[in-house]
Amino acid sequence: MHKPLPLSQWLNAPRPDDTPVAWSGDGSWTLGELRHDVSSLTASLQQQEGERWALCFDDSYLFIVALLATLHAGKTPVLPGHSRESQLEEQQELFSGVLSDRTLSVRGRLKVVRSAQRRAPTFTPLPAIDDARVVELFTSGSTGAPERIVKTLAQLDREAGLLAARFGERLNGCHVVSSVVPQHLYGLTFRIVLPMSLGLPLHAERLAYAEQLAALDRTKRYLFISSPAFLKRLDTQLAPPPVAVLISAGGVLTWESACDTQRWLGIWPDEIYGSSETGVLGWRYRQADALPWQPFPGVTFSRDNDALRVTSPLIVEADGVLLDDILHLEDNGQFSLLGRRGRVVKIEEKRISLTEVEQRLLALDGICEAAALAVNRGGRQGVGVLLVLSDAARQQWQQRGSKAQILAWRRALRPWLEPVAIPRYWRIIDEMPVNSMNKRVYAQLQELFHENP
Repeated sequence: MHKPLPLSQWLNAPRPDDTPVAWSGDGSWTLGELRHDVSSLTASLQQQEGERWALCFDDSYLFIVALLATLHAGKTPVLPGHSRESQLEEQQELFSGVLSDRTLSVRGRLKVVRSAQRRAPTFTPLPAIDDARVVELFTSGSTGAPERIVKTLAQLDREAGLLAARFGERLNGCHVVSSVVPQHLYGLTFRIVLPMSLGLPLHAERLAYAEQLAALDRTKRYLFISSPAFLKRLDTQLAPPPVAVLISAGGVLTWESACDTQRWLGIWPDEIYGSSETGVLGWRYRQADALPWQPFPGVTFSRDNDALRVTSPLIVEADGVLLDDILHLEDNGQFSLLGRRGRVVKIEEKRISLTEVEQRLLALDGICEAAALAVNRGGRQGVGVLLVLSDAARQQWQQRGSKAQILAWRRALRPWLEPVAIPRYWRIIDEMPVNSMNKRVYAQLQELFHENP
């Protein structure tokens, strides 16, 4: 495997214009067409005021155009992590304008990005990307407010180098398909940065269903970037596509899903462990149930009271990052995952801030107190909420019936929360249980979900 190309050189490095970059359906884009599209958008952005531009895309090729154009124009790409109009309105102070592949109803500047699908007769190198340029991502913080995470281009390049060294020759000749979006670090790193740095053509569309995976062109071999949520819904009765390498991250893959996937595709999945704050930390080639994780080179864990702190070549903080996860460390450096700390949980591989769920509920009329928890029912995890209502709201609850009222609350939450963050289990209580220090005891709150609804 050749050395990965730094992001700053994706366009300016001397490579043929006819180098394949991406495809969608029957259409495709070459490096020459990407150079033309990025040059056009760069020139437009250079005329725009404002430093920070939000990238809200479904199409990964157009996402790449916007990412490179903002950087070459001397701007900062911001990944809010979603394209929900209501939340973009609420987060307007985070960016100067929005770049998207569709028209969004947002106040302020919006630029819809399209591809001309042509290349200029000669390519004029774009303005150099300064080494100090960064990409900003936003993820659910423990307080409920979006947490800003800054990644330098050097960090993204270094991560691509680690992954190229790990997967090496296995990626040669692969086309890259994915079921994850590029708005979060996992999708950005694996679906965008890794294939672009290695010159691997990528699919501009996200695979939402197993049928789309099964329908892939069988004359090619694929690297499939996926998640446990997608893999556990595979229809193994379909004809298997020629996937050569399968990477899963965002949550722990169940052994049952790993076995089903292996029986269908004929390969075991490679799992990645990490977070938006840390980048990749560990990996495992999942051929056994309780297989421990192997840390990437340079990753070191240390005790910090009842938590773990991690340092790595991808973490710029000198004292490392405190982990939300609970790990069991082996003497040989390998580790196992035991669970999560704090108020941020993962459901369907989405990081859900239970604090934010509570805050959104408290903004609704008639809800006086709210407590959100991760609830397991029948092997499925969802958000459960305990609510204390005002007298008027409780009367309305009794008159309308629980199903109608819950439907109304869910509808009100939809513009603000990820679908998996919208509560699945609801309890109305007279008062919120607290301990002698007037603090909620979440183990006690969890017991209130043990009964049938």
